[in-house]
Amino acid sequence: MKALVAFGRKASRAPVYLACVALFILMVMTFCDVILRSVFNAPIEAATELTRILMAIMVFSVLPVVSGHGSHISVDLTDPWFDHLRLYNIRDGLVSLACGTMLWWPIQRVWVLAERARDYGDVTEYLGFPTFYVGWFIAASTAVTALVLIITGVIYFVAPKLLENRT
Repeated sequence: MKALVAFGRKASRAPVYLACVALFILMVMTFCDVILRSVFNAPIEAATELTRILMAIMVFSVLPVVSGHGSHISVDLTDPWFDHLRLYNIRDGLVSLACGTMLWWPIQRVWVLAERARDYGDVTEYLGFPTFYVGWFIAASTAVTALVLIITGVIYFVAPKLLENRT
């Protein structure tokens, strides 16, 4: 089980690197767009499309990592009660399982919308990039997030010590 957790930690670096590359491309594109727009009055026409695609890549590529590390925003109003009763592993396990299970509906909806875009032949305005690829990426990343949350929830019940050092 420890080998699986170690593999998961090493594999979680790839989506972070992908998000870093997308962010860097976005920064360079924005800089070039501002310079071209201000100096030469010639903005990058596809900047809006690229920004949308790169933002989707940035957000959804790190979603499984953020969820797996427990780095997402959480409200801790009931933490003292669960800590006092030592029920925090049960709470965290149930929350992870519930969240992972609830993600299946958005996965199905995004997949259906991506397939509809593929069937209609939807492409972006300037680049002609098929929009269903972005939908597939969002659906796949959300599916990986759901699996990560479900596995994390099961680990909370089976071997919670494996999750003590999640960063």
